[in-house]
Amino acid sequence: MAQDIVDVVKALRSRGRPFALATVVETRGSASAKSGAKAVIDADGKVVAGWVGGGCAESTAAHEALRCIAAGSPAIIDIELDDEVLGAGMPCGGSMRLYIEPILPKPRLWILGHGRIAECVCLFADAVGFEVVVDDPAAEAEKYPGASRLIAEDLEYEEFRPDAQDFVVIATQHRGDHESLARALSGAARYVALIASRKRADLVLDYLRRQGAAARDLERVHAPAGLDLGARTPEEIALCVVSEIVQVRRGGSGLPMGGRGRLSA
Repeated sequence: MAQDIVDVVKALRSRGRPFALATVVETRGSASAKSGAKAVIDADGKVVAGWVGGGCAESTAAHEALRCIAAGSPAIIDIELDDEVLGAGMPCGGSMRLYIEPILPKPRLWILGHGRIAECVCLFADAVGFEVVVDDPAAEAEKYPGASRLIAEDLEYEEFRPDAQDFVVIATQHRGDHESLARALSGAARYVALIASRKRADLVLDYLRRQGAAARDLERVHAPAGLDLGARTPEEIALCVVSEIVQVRRGGSGLPMGGRGRLSA
C-alpha cells in the first residue's frame, strides 16, 4: 500500500471518521487499474487517496463504498467497463473486480457511575469492540483498564456529550439516578439504560414523568438494563447489560441460537 494511502487511513481513523478501502482484486481486458490498486473513499463518496481507475470505475466504486459504509459490511463487486448501459457508464473496455471494505470507528459507550457492575460493563464492552468513556467523580483509572477515557472532574456532567450513535449506561447506584438519566435523555443517544432493580427503575421513571419528561423520551430507556439471563452476581449483571447493547447494535432477537425454548437448569 502506498505511503500516502497509509497516512490518509491513519488520519481518518485517528479522527474517528468512517471510510472505505477499495482494492482491485482482478482485471480483464484493457482496464486501466491493475490488481492490487487501492483507493480510500470517504463518507462523502470522495476518493481522497489512491486510484482504482478513471471515470469508468471511480463513480461506481464510490457509490458502492457509500453503501458498504451504511451497511457496515464489505462487498465484492464486478464492474463491466465495456458496456455503457449495464456497466460503469463508459465503454472503456475490459472488466474489473473490487473488494470494498468499510472502516468504521468503534461505537462509543458512556458509563456514568462506578462500582463492580460498572467496572465489568467497561471490561466486557471493551472486549467486544467499544470505545468506553467512564464519567464519574469516584472512578479510579486502575479499575477501568478497558476505558479509552476516564473523566473524574465532571460533577455536573458537562463533558457528557453523547452522539446520536452512542450508547449510555447509568450505574450511579441510587446516587442521582434521576439527574443522570435526565441528562442522558436530553441528547439523542442510540441506547440509554439504567442499572437498577425494577422497583428502583419504576421510581426513577415515575419521578421524571412527574417532572415533565416526555413519554417518548421515557420509552427510550432500557430499565432495568440488560437481557434476562437470571443474573445474580455483578459480573453476570454486567454480562446481561453488554449482551443487550450488542443486541441493539447488531439488531439481534435475543432468542436462543438453536431456536429452542427456555432451557431448564
